[in-house]
Amino acid sequence: MRRLLAYLRPYRWQVAVAVGILIAASGLALVGPWLTKVAIDKAFPAGDLGLLGFLALVYVSSLLLAAVLEYAQTLLTTWIGQRVMEDLRGQIFGHLQRLELAFFDRNPVGRLMTRVTSDVEALNEMFTSGVVTIFGDVFTIGAIVTAMLILDWRLALVTFTVLPLVFASAWLFRTRVRRAYRDIRLRLARINAFLQERITGMSITQLFRQEESTFERFDQINRDHLSAHLRSITYYALFFPAVELLAAVAMALIIWYGGTESLRGTMTVGTIAAFLQYARRFFRPIQDLSEKYNILQSAMASSERVFKLLDRQPHPVETEPAAGPAVGAIQAQASARPREAAASSRGGRIEFRHVWFRYGEMGTDAPAPDEEGSEWVLRDVTFTVEPGQRVAIVGATGAGKSTLINLLMRFYKPQRGVILLDGVDISAVPAPVVRSRMGLVLQDVYLFSDTVIRNIDLGRPDVAESDVLNAARRVGVAAYVERLPGRYDQRLGERGSNLSAGERQLLSFARALAGDPDLLILDEATSAVDSEIEARIEQALEELMLGRTSLVIAHRLSTIRNAERILVMHHGEIRETGTHDELLELGGLYSRLHRLQFAGSPSAA
Repeated sequence: MRRLLAYLRPYRWQVAVAVGILIAASGLALVGPWLTKVAIDKAFPAGDLGLLGFLALVYVSSLLLAAVLEYAQTLLTTWIGQRVMEDLRGQIFGHLQRLELAFFDRNPVGRLMTRVTSDVEALNEMFTSGVVTIFGDVFTIGAIVTAMLILDWRLALVTFTVLPLVFASAWLFRTRVRRAYRDIRLRLARINAFLQERITGMSITQLFRQEESTFERFDQINRDHLSAHLRSITYYALFFPAVELLAAVAMALIIWYGGTESLRGTMTVGTIAAFLQYARRFFRPIQDLSEKYNILQSAMASSERVFKLLDRQPHPVETEPAAGPAVGAIQAQASARPREAAASSRGGRIEFRHVWFRYGEMGTDAPAPDEEGSEWVLRDVTFTVEPGQRVAIVGATGAGKSTLINLLMRFYKPQRGVILLDGVDISAVPAPVVRSRMGLVLQDVYLFSDTVIRNIDLGRPDVAESDVLNAARRVGVAAYVERLPGRYDQRLGERGSNLSAGERQLLSFARALAGDPDLLILDEATSAVDSEIEARIEQALEELMLGRTSLVIAHRLSTIRNAERILVMHHGEIRETGTHDELLELGGLYSRLHRLQFAGSPSAA
């Protein structure tokens, strides 16, 4: 709760005004019963119509003022809640963007969406209807207790005899309902994760006729969520009548004790009437507090999950270090050269030195390199790519080709060995600085629901509109874009659904090349396109790779015949290296892959 209240600090003046309004409203809650006592004890016996009229005017005025204060308080607390929710969502999303890629490998998208949406909404309800208004209820209870003690301390103590039972009920309610709300948030996250995954993969579900089994799994998760909700409702339904019953007992005690004292002549009827009204108003904020506690329990369950996410520190693979000579060396290569400079001025020398890597806990001490085991994805990988050189990486599925790229892009960090870019260890440079030197094209193209031009420039300040148009023209996607109704301002569907697979791939080429990178990395970039578009891409690549360090990962060996050097990977190791002709003559792994792909083809010879 202390941590949550810290989010109110930027709005402390608005909170102070809201609390002041609530204090004033609490004072107005005392007016009605006190006027009733004066009317019964003084105005009625004396037949004073003037006093009755004055009391009625004061009572109506207090009701009107209370209505104005309630309006102002509702408006202000809602404004505060919305502002806090905006701040918190911004903090969560900003934090998510700083986390390393491995975190998203382990956490479903739907679960993370729950943190940003429904969990934050529960906290918003707490700030809107919980924290500030709780002060109002507490002030109201304190004011009523004070008024009751002033009126008659003996009758006040009789009324308070039921409070231990109220506190015991509240304690039982608190322990049960918090556990129920924690279960609700957990099951809601499971529903969101399941929905996100199944809706995204709906074509697979329908293709393999899994609708019924998928629905059964969803129905089970949905029923678990319902059970948790019903459990919380049960606790809520038991607690409210219990407080109402105790309030009735307190009023019965007031009537019994007050009536007895009135018959003895030691207490006025007006005092009893005022006490009955105060008792009703006393237990109403207690009931409100229980309802607010319901909201608070939901917020506590949500805050546990939100703060657990915010406390997840970004791995050093994304953040270390913030500055230093190595940063300057890498940045100098990216910024010192103007775009129109000759290709010979580019850097981009890549060197892997005895790199070992396996997926799992990054940054921990790994076993010694001589401890061989099936968990290693890369084993003692060493190679060098000179500036402007075109190198292809081939191998069977699972050989470790894409892992090399992930390490070079600093998505992960090797357990052993170093990776150098222009002679600088990339682990000594923040990941964004390293990535600013590179252009990456993946097999699985991801496009955003935004305009064509935004999908190419991605809001990068160093990419001008002319760079976008030039990149689109050079990769051959301009002809397709200009046929769209809005051309470059045309908004794409989710993941570029209104484009063909080939057009999406060409667009990803334009995205990579718009920033004029020193290093061009292609990971199966032509495997999802037809022959016509593949020929167009290869034609563009011949020009675009000139003078750039280029790493090309490909299953289709026909796409890398012209590479200056080919690295052949097998079980995480580089087994062969050479040109296309040299490797065929060697008769090893590459030759075997070549025969498998081109068996029966006239060009296989």
